[in-house]
Amino acid sequence: MSTTTSHTSEPDGPADGPARPARLIQNESTTEIPVHLLFRDEPEPEPAPVPLTPSVIARRQGTGEQPRLRRPAAVAPRPAPQVEPDLAERPARVLPGAAGVLAGVCGAAGCVATSWWAGLLPPLALEALRLPAHAGAGLGPAQWAAYAGAGALGLFGFGGLARGRTGRAWVLDLFGRYRGTVRRSGLLWVNPLLLRRRVDVRLRHWRSEPVPAADASGVALRVVVQVVWRVRDTARATLGVEDHETYLRECVEAALTRVPVEMPGGTKGSTDTAAETLTRLVAADAAPVGLEVFSVQPLRMEYAPEVAAAMHRRHIAALDARHRASVLTSVVDSVEDTVTRLTMRGLVELDDYERKVLVRDLTVAFCAGRGETAP
Repeated sequence: MSTTTSHTSEPDGPADGPARPARLIQNESTTEIPVHLLFRDEPEPEPAPVPLTPSVIARRQGTGEQPRLRRPAAVAPRPAPQVEPDLAERPARVLPGAAGVLAGVCGAAGCVATSWWAGLLPPLALEALRLPAHAGAGLGPAQWAAYAGAGALGLFGFGGLARGRTGRAWVLDLFGRYRGTVRRSGLLWVNPLLLRRRVDVRLRHWRSEPVPAADASGVALRVVVQVVWRVRDTARATLGVEDHETYLRECVEAALTRVPVEMPGGTKGSTDTAAETLTRLVAADAAPVGLEVFSVQPLRMEYAPEVAAAMHRRHIAALDARHRASVLTSVVDSVEDTVTRLTMRGLVELDDYERKVLVRDLTVAFCAGRGETAP
């Protein structure tokens, strides 16, 4: 047995008996309901619990719903350049120049004495040196050994003489091994077997060529910077990098790609802020190779050739709009002051229409006057 709800259409015109209310839902439909479900006494078994797992609801397209904000992923710090930890400047062992001169003189004297011993000195040399005549024993093994010793002493004595200058240093290298740095001035004696590399340790400044950069809006610029720096660790600057001057130049170019530079006339203090940031970045990159950077200051900034014309037109348009705004503000202030004085002093009595007409005439008059006096 089942109860059936039939769907019958109602006539449009009036019918016998009470009128049936109009159907509210035009698209309603009927269906059959089984009777055993209506009179069922046994309770339904409770459904088994379903474990809920967290789900991610993505943004629905076209609903205007804003996506959820996610935490930015942690950016790994950029690794700093490293050189050999044992490579550090230390003073080299040198002797005063007097020791080298004395050794050279002794070697030369030994050669002369050996020649007199072998009987090879000419008579004029004997008379000049006031040496007695000697028949000589000739060149034998003993004479050759004496020549070798005296010559080596003379070569080492005179060959190791060097002149140290203030603001200059020597990095000494023996068969690829660092042996120390000489920062002393005056006449010195340095082992002639050591390879000397001269390094300028004075305070230096470098004015760059136009370097590519960008402002805060991403507009391409060309920037000329001045870098004040010096070599702090000669060992690392000479042996830790191939060319420390080229390395410093590339550090400046890399820093300019990360720091936005504002054109002159922008935000107050923006140039100083950019200079401080550039100095900090370049100093951090150059410190591991023994360079000390004091200042990286932008000197001249200009737009890149590909955007210079467009930015020039934009700058002129901004100046013109600013001038127009200032002129309009001045005219409005003048009109307001004039109307206020006339009404406050009781010179005229104006209704709304007359006030509007007066404001319009005064505005036209002041704008015409501004246009005539403008250069």
